[in-house]
Amino acid sequence: MSKVPVSKVPASKVTVRVASPSDITLILEFIRDLADYERLLHEVECTEADLRRDLFGENPRAFCDIAEADGVPVGFALWFYSYSTFRGRAGIYLEDLFVVPGARGVGAGKALLKRLAQRCVEADLGRLEWSVLDWNTPSIEFYDSLGAMRKEGWTVRRLYGESLEKLAES
Repeated sequence: MSKVPVSKVPASKVTVRVASPSDITLILEFIRDLADYERLLHEVECTEADLRRDLFGENPRAFCDIAEADGVPVGFALWFYSYSTFRGRAGIYLEDLFVVPGARGVGAGKALLKRLAQRCVEADLGRLEWSVLDWNTPSIEFYDSLGAMRKEGWTVRRLYGESLEKLAES
């Protein structure tokens, strides 16, 4: 199923469903669109085979929800379970949230986050957490409007590629 730009539609027409293997091409398109928006398209290495393995393989490592407006895919949330030793409970880490520009403001982003919040409550998970680029003011304002809190004093660190391999071999 391919995504189609849509004009503003009422939020009541937005639904969220669990992604299926037939959505792999769509999910990769959303990932690339998000990376382009974040000015990071050059960093995307993900392939359809990667998504098939990690979302729909024998041992899924991540999960994906698709937002639809009037049956048209307009966004996605890709997430996985994390664990908080301080809370003593698992939680959900939202890796990616993206809504196509033509559907922003219709409730798709909120619907995706609401579904994740519902999963947390239903499964007695400790938190829903994600990162946002510091220059992404529209997203920060949206998250703030939902009551999301900023984690003051924390800075993200990451090992990948040569640095990761070098540490593994040391």
